[in-house]
Amino acid sequence: MRRIALFLPNWVGDVVMATPAVRAVHEAFPAAELVAVCKPYVTDVLAGSPWLRDVVLCDKRGPKPQRTLGVARALRENPPDAAILFSNSFRTALIARLGRCKRVVGFARYGRSLLLTDRLHCAKDRSGRYLPTPIINDYNRLALAVGARDPGHRMELFTTPADEAAADAVWDRFDLKRYPRVVILNPGAAFGAAKHWPTAHFAHLARLVTTRLGCGVLVLCGPAERDLARQVVAESGTPHAVSLADNPLSLGLTKAVVRRSSLLVTTDSGPRHFAAAFDRPVVTLFGPTHIEWTETYYPKALHLQKKFPCGPCQQRVCPIDHRCMRDLTPADVFPAVEALLTRFPLRAESGVPDAA
Repeated sequence: MRRIALFLPNWVGDVVMATPAVRAVHEAFPAAELVAVCKPYVTDVLAGSPWLRDVVLCDKRGPKPQRTLGVARALRENPPDAAILFSNSFRTALIARLGRCKRVVGFARYGRSLLLTDRLHCAKDRSGRYLPTPIINDYNRLALAVGARDPGHRMELFTTPADEAAADAVWDRFDLKRYPRVVILNPGAAFGAAKHWPTAHFAHLARLVTTRLGCGVLVLCGPAERDLARQVVAESGTPHAVSLADNPLSLGLTKAVVRRSSLLVTTDSGPRHFAAAFDRPVVTLFGPTHIEWTETYYPKALHLQKKFPCGPCQQRVCPIDHRCMRDLTPADVFPAVEALLTRFPLRAESGVPDAA
């Protein structure tokens, strides 16, 4: 095949979980042009990678070139030999067909079976309900369907020189080089408030990490989470905790600071997978979501979750008292942080880990 369109997932973390499959397709067809078809806000996730030749932006609420007919028109200019649909929407299959992709490979969901040339099926229980299974395995099945070898589970990301320069500026501004280890906290979650760990808990954890372990703490945030990051730092009461709230923000900066960190503590959100992609230890705080959906088999990860009869509910906003996250306390999380830092210490001679 000479040209393959990759319809990437719509969530930042899901794009990271698709990287083993993307890499496997690139390795199976090294002469082929791989074209990413994706939402504008996920383009920087794969920035710096050697796999992609082109990017076509796809957003039904965007300007006309990014909508259904505009994207199909762009693909028809040089029709792909295959389209691999990491997204399960009907619209992506329709675009692939309208774009004259010769093969359309995807999961038979949401009434799009007739638009697919290669149909895959998700696991279901006896009653026909979808079983919680790792999405990374489903993505790998897509790569296998077009003839790639088993992609495995090693996720991989890259940074650009601009990303690293932005991270250098953060390290210099806060003099983070003075700390033997820097722990990053990620309190945000685009999915919804139900995934949030209480701000007071993050602040308490920051105090524990700085006072007991002598680490510096850097709090991440997205553009809509600046106040949340500021609040975590303010409530921590320690000068050794700082945030990105007053810095220019980008996914590239987030990748670069995670890459050079000693450990990440995060909600179940996209940056969680940045840690694994750069081979950094990570503690993930789960509440309303099934761990099984986003299991990646990463050996330097610890998943923490309190079990309650009402969950995992998969709700974006808790309809009751948010007990699944409230009752997961800093006293539960700190031992996991300490254990991973002990098992996987940052190389003292370099100060910054090599990129994955």
